[in-house]
Amino acid sequence: MTIFKEIVDEEFLTVSETKELLADVEAERALDEDRELRYELARAIEHVNRFTVLEPAEAQNLVDDLRELEKVDEQTAYKITNLLPQDRDELRSVYAQQRYTLSGDELDEILNVVAKYA
Repeated sequence: MTIFKEIVDEEFLTVSETKELLADVEAERALDEDRELRYELARAIEHVNRFTVLEPAEAQNLVDDLRELEKVDEQTAYKITNLLPQDRDELRSVYAQQRYTLSGDELDEILNVVAKYA
């Protein structure tokens, strides 16, 4: 007998948005003295605190701007926003598992959008 978990909903988040959500969870847990932060939750909070660069509104604006480009789908826009690549090599690593490669001009166009926010 195998128990499967069903995915009910899926939503992409930026690191900034995740930081806000985890801050709410952390504040809720802090109110209850008997509840401790589990190791995984504490590590997740530490991670988002270390790697959050943009404010949530800025991050969402960057996602929206990236989505306007032809070769950027929703998932890739969120990856780019979370990583904020600074050069072509870093951006190519985001597209490494795609079935297509981007030209230098397409890479530069994406990097120019990222540079406005980073």
